[in-house]
Amino acid sequence: MTKRIKIDFVSDVACPWCVIGLGGLEAALERLDGVVEADIAFQPFELAPDMPAGGRNKVEQLMEKYGSTREQVAANRETIRQRAASVGFTMAQDDDSRVYNTFDAHRLLHWAGLEDRAKQRALKHALFEAYFTRGQDPGAPEVLVEAARTAGLDPEAARAVAASDRYAQEVREAEGRWRAAGISSVPAIVIDQRYLISGGQPPEAFEQALRSIAAEGTAA
Repeated sequence: MTKRIKIDFVSDVACPWCVIGLGGLEAALERLDGVVEADIAFQPFELAPDMPAGGRNKVEQLMEKYGSTREQVAANRETIRQRAASVGFTMAQDDDSRVYNTFDAHRLLHWAGLEDRAKQRALKHALFEAYFTRGQDPGAPEVLVEAARTAGLDPEAARAVAASDRYAQEVREAEGRWRAAGISSVPAIVIDQRYLISGGQPPEAFEQALRSIAAEGTAA
């Protein structure tokens, strides 16, 4: 019997471990086809909510935020690149990559979730690729419109959302709710509002956790 679960995937489009976590989760769900059926909703979390337009150099941002050396940042970037590659994603960031404000991306994702949950997931992937693979600003209107088109959403409707402040309040409120619930780092994968899986886990870890949850539900 297939166990149906609701997954709230709390993340930021500028979070590399969120890319890895989503890839691991999706690979696990493929392995669990017929065992678990998941409804995934993407929830907002901003790693750099005060980032100004135009952003800033990512290496400098990380060195300042974590007290890291340039060499440590480069080593961590290589680890992330390898982990992302293991789930089929191409990370192409370098010393010149920038950190951008992602609030408008979250507004667009909120809109996409209201339109079609599957297309919301496709939009999430498109925004990840725009930022991490092509080095684009995930908050730029044209990047948002192109990501929406790639995801199968109406590009003109996406353009209207991007050009407005629609869903700003909803995104702020959602961010507040997740922080109030204790989420302080991402990715945070919340299952049926009861279970939490934190971090960019590999497929095996997600598979084991989801099997346990499915078995618990069957036993109940």
